[in-house]
Amino acid sequence: MNTAFKSQVRAMAASMGFPEAVYVTRPNLPPLDDVMNTLKPAWDRRWITNDGELHIRLETELAKRLGVPYLNLFCNGTVALLTALKVLNLEEGAVITTPFTFPATVSVLYWCGLRPVYCDIQPDGYNLDPAGIEALIGPDTKAILPVHVYGIPCDVAAIKDIADRHGLPVIYDAAHAFGVRLRGESVLVHGDLSMLSFHATKVFTTAEGGALATGNPELHQRARVLKNFGITGEESVVAPGLNGKMNEMQAALGLAQLDGLDANTEKRRRLDGIYRRLLQHEPGLALLDMPRDVDPNYAYFPVRVQEALFGLNRDTLYETLKAFNIQCRKYFYPLCSSHPWCSAKTGTLPRAEAAADEVLCLPMYGQLPEAWAEKIGTIIKSLGSLARI
Repeated sequence: MNTAFKSQVRAMAASMGFPEAVYVTRPNLPPLDDVMNTLKPAWDRRWITNDGELHIRLETELAKRLGVPYLNLFCNGTVALLTALKVLNLEEGAVITTPFTFPATVSVLYWCGLRPVYCDIQPDGYNLDPAGIEALIGPDTKAILPVHVYGIPCDVAAIKDIADRHGLPVIYDAAHAFGVRLRGESVLVHGDLSMLSFHATKVFTTAEGGALATGNPELHQRARVLKNFGITGEESVVAPGLNGKMNEMQAALGLAQLDGLDANTEKRRRLDGIYRRLLQHEPGLALLDMPRDVDPNYAYFPVRVQEALFGLNRDTLYETLKAFNIQCRKYFYPLCSSHPWCSAKTGTLPRAEAAADEVLCLPMYGQLPEAWAEKIGTIIKSLGSLARI
C-alpha cells in the first residue's frame, strides 16, 4: 500500500470503523436460563456423563432432525473422526484427502499411523476433485477422506463410483455441513461414515462436541463401544477404546438451542443475501455459487480476492479490514500440505494453492446485525474502488 492509500484508509476507518471487534463467527447461544433448566434434572440426578438422559435425548433428536439412521455423539469432532478411522480398522497405509481443510482432518490420520495423499480441489469450487482421485490410488490406499468445505456437498456420486470400483471406504469430514441437504436428503447419508463438529464456531454448537453419522448399524455399534473405552459390560472390555463421550453439560446446551436453529439459519440466509447483493458485481471478487440442488446452512461466506482486478490482494485486504475492527479469516491458509509434519509428495496442487492465497471468509453468524453486514460489504467495496484509483 502506498502512503496516500494508507492515509485514506485511516480516514475511512475513523469514520466507518466499528467501535469493537466484529469476529468472523460467534456461537449461536440460547438464553442461559433455558440451558440451566434443561440441565437441572441431570444435575439433581448427579448423572453428568456416561450416556445420561440428556445425551440420549440429544442423540435421538439430532438423528431425527438430520435424517440419518444412526448417530453417535462425541466430546468433539476430532475424536469422532479419529474413531471413524478406527471403526474401519484403517492403519499403516494411505488415505486420499484434500489439502484445503482444517488441520484436524489430517491430524487424525497421523494418530492412526496413516499418511495423507493430497488431491487437488475442483476447478469451480473448494471440494476434493473426483477427477484427480483415481490416479492417486495405489496398493496401500486404504480410504478416501473428502471434506464438505464451507458446507457445500462434495460430488458424492462420483466419489462413490470411484470408491466402489476400488473397494475403498469413504469417510466424510462434514464438520461444516450440519443440516445441509442434497437433492432433498441429508448430505450425511453418503459415505460409510460422516463426522460433524459442534465446536463453538459451528452453526450448531455444544461448546465442544461432535458426532458420527452412518447408515450401517454395525459401524454405529462399533463406534459406540470404541468411544467408551471399548467397554461392553461391567467386566468386559472388547477393544482398545478411548474416552470420546459427550457429557450432560454439553448435551444440555445442544438441546436448549434446537428450537432456535431454523431462525438462526434464516438469519444467516439474509446475511448471505446482503453480502451477495453488495459484492457479486465487484471487480476482482469471486463469490461461492450455491448449487441449486442444495439446501445450505450458510455456515461461511468465502470471498475470492483477485488482485489484478480488485486492486488489493487477499492478505492486504485482510490486514486493512483490521483497521475497521473487522476480523476475517483466511480459511484455509496455509494448506495442510505445507506444514512440515504433514507434507506429502503427491504432485502439484495448483487450484488448492491458489484458493489458499485468495480466499477470505467474512463475518457470518446469526446474531450479526444486518446493518453490520451492509457496512462490511460497503467498506470492502470502498476499499476496492480506492485501490483501483
